[in-house]
Amino acid sequence: QVQLVESGGGLVQAGGSLRLSCASSGRTFGLYAMGWFRQAPGKEREFVAGIAWDGSITYYTDSVRGRFAISRDNAKNTVYLRMNSLKPEDTAVYYCAADRIIYRPMVVGAPAEYEYWGQGTQVTVSS
Repeated sequence: QVQLVESGGGLVQAGGSLRLSCASSGRTFGLYAMGWFRQAPGKEREFVAGIAWDGSITYYTDSVRGRFAISRDNAKNTVYLRMNSLKPEDTAVYYCAADRIIYRPMVVGAPAEYEYWGQGTQVTVSS
């Protein structure tokens, strides 16, 4: 059974920064693309950023491109999301997820394409 555990969320003022981490256990982390999603109250879960299994490809939703950076350390079975210039509209529960297809040569944004999910970490940005 795969386990994903997020950490690093919290309360930050607008313009501040946070780094989220997602540690994986239970399978070969380095074979799968990873994604970060978020869900605000009353809204659907949305794709934020993704990174290919080898880190060669990254992709971001338009609202975070240029402010957020996804990275991974396969030796540590961990994926990160660095969030800069945070805005109140970034407030949400952030989830990491593992792709369901091994060695997929691209990053996909549909939640249905991700097989395992963490429990989420709350990010709150005050104005």
